[in-house]
Amino acid sequence: MSKTQIKNPDTFVIEHDCSDLRLWDDYISKHVTANNYHRYGWRHVIERSFQHQCYYMAAREKDGSIVGVLPLVYMKSKLFGRFLVSQPFFNYGGLLCNNREIGSALLKEAAYLRDQLGARHVELRHIDSWSSDLPTKQHKVSMVLNLATDAETQWQAFNAKLRNQVRKAEKSGLTSLVGGSELIADFYTVFVRNMRDLGTPVYAEKFFAEVLKAFPDFTRIIAVYLEGKPVAAGLIVWFRDTVEIPWASSIRDYNPLCPNNLLYWTALQHALTHDFKRFDFGRSTPNEGTFNFKKQWGAVPVPLHWHYLLPEGATLPELNTKNPKFEMAIRVWQKLPLALTRFLGPQIVRNIP
Repeated sequence: MSKTQIKNPDTFVIEHDCSDLRLWDDYISKHVTANNYHRYGWRHVIERSFQHQCYYMAAREKDGSIVGVLPLVYMKSKLFGRFLVSQPFFNYGGLLCNNREIGSALLKEAAYLRDQLGARHVELRHIDSWSSDLPTKQHKVSMVLNLATDAETQWQAFNAKLRNQVRKAEKSGLTSLVGGSELIADFYTVFVRNMRDLGTPVYAEKFFAEVLKAFPDFTRIIAVYLEGKPVAAGLIVWFRDTVEIPWASSIRDYNPLCPNNLLYWTALQHALTHDFKRFDFGRSTPNEGTFNFKKQWGAVPVPLHWHYLLPEGATLPELNTKNPKFEMAIRVWQKLPLALTRFLGPQIVRNIP
C-alpha cells in the first residue's frame, strides 16, 4: 500500500498517514466546522490505550499545506470483524475539507484503504450530512444546550422539579468536586460499577488517564461524594465555545438522592464560570431514558449522520446493543463480579466503536 495516492497532481495529493501534528492541528484550528475529535491528540489516546492502527489521511497542496483531513482508525477482531471508523469511541469525527472535490478524493482513498485491509466498511461520524448518496444511519442525536450568560439565569430556566432534585442532592449531604488526574480513581470506581450494571464492557482506567494526559488544559473530572465515597462522576472536555460530557456515571443505589443532578449542575456551573456558550450532553437515542434526562435541562436534539462506505452488495452494520444476538451477553455481563468485568471489559470494548 503506497503512502501517497496522487488524485490531482496539479492541485493536491492524498497522504495516507500524516505525521505532522502541528500542521494538522493548525488546519483544525482554522476550519469552521472542525470538532474536538479532529484534533491530532486523539490519535495518541487511541494508539496508547487500544493499540489500534490509525491512518490520518490528509489532502495536501503542492506547497505541503493541508486542505482536507480524514482521521481513520482500523479495528479488527475475530468477534466483530474488521472496519475503519472516524472516530470510534467518540460522538464525532469524520471528513473535514475545503471543498467537495477534495472530500470526494479523501472518501475514494478511504474506500481503497478499506479494500486493501479487507475491512467490511468505513464508518464516518458526522454532525451534518455529507452526501445523500451515501448509506446513512440517523439513529442517534446529540443533546445540546445553549447556555445562559450566568449561573443564576441558567438556574431560573430550569423547571421547579429539576431545581428541587438538585437541592435534594445537596440537602442529602452530597458534595461535588472539580479536578484533574487526581480524581481518576474515584471517577473509575463509579464508571466500572455503572457499566457493569448496564451490561456494558468497561474501558480501562488507562484510557481516561491518556485523555487527561493528551488534553490537560481541555479536560476536567467532576465527582460527587456521599460521606467521602464517590457515587457519581463525569469527565468533561471542551473545544472552542462548547463543553461536552462524553462519559458520566452514577451508582444506581444512590439514585433516590439525585447524584446525577448535582453532577450535571456542577458541570454546567463550570461551563458558565468559564464563559462557554454551549453544553453538549452527549449522544442519545431519541425518547429513551438518557434522552429524556438530558432534555429536562433544556437540551435540544441535534441529528447525527453516520455515513458508510460499503463494498458493493454489503448491508449496513448492526453493531449495537439493540442487536438481538447481544442481548444474552448483556444479561450475563450484568451478573459478573465487578473485579472480573474490570479485567475482561477492556479486552472486549477496545474492539467496539
